[in-house]
Amino acid sequence: MVLTASTMLPLGTELPLATIDRRRGEGVGAPFDPVALASGPVLVVFLCPHCPFVKHIEPELSRLQADFAGQVALLGVCSNSSLTHPQDGLEGLRDQAAARGWTFPYLLDPDQAIARAFRAACTPDPFLFDAAQRLVYRGQFDGSRPGNALPLDGRDLRAALAAVLAGTPLPTEQRPAIGCNIKWHPGQEPPWMG
Repeated sequence: MVLTASTMLPLGTELPLATIDRRRGEGVGAPFDPVALASGPVLVVFLCPHCPFVKHIEPELSRLQADFAGQVALLGVCSNSSLTHPQDGLEGLRDQAAARGWTFPYLLDPDQAIARAFRAACTPDPFLFDAAQRLVYRGQFDGSRPGNALPLDGRDLRAALAAVLAGTPLPTEQRPAIGCNIKWHPGQEPPWMG
């Protein structure tokens, strides 16, 4: 495990819907629907079954799914190399989603193109896009980490979601997500991971 911070993709970046759409049918949960992603706010979270930081936020992600159902399209993406981490393959995603009651689309990204489009760096790594499909938040769920005493309540991400739904501006000062590095295919690490 390499402790890694998110790259903080520039705010205003457009949702790479075409790249995501290439993965239609490759995952678990609800069928991926590009129309739903193009019709309102979208929360994309890079996840994987084995990461201790993802395991830590799983309960909060389940609460977010329930609390924002019908208001925000939620999409999980697993970009880890199944060559080096077979536990992050389709069966692992299926088990993780079933254990947590996740019904949102949870896509495999076998060629890691989605992760590259987002400049994703870690798991978990959330990206929130407004109804115009522009990035308005990228950063931590909250200050809680495995082993620290801070509450797992999603306060940073929840504040961003509330602002998007209310149509109010979000602060540009945002704290990066921290987690395990995305497991790139051997020899294919992107330059921002240098």
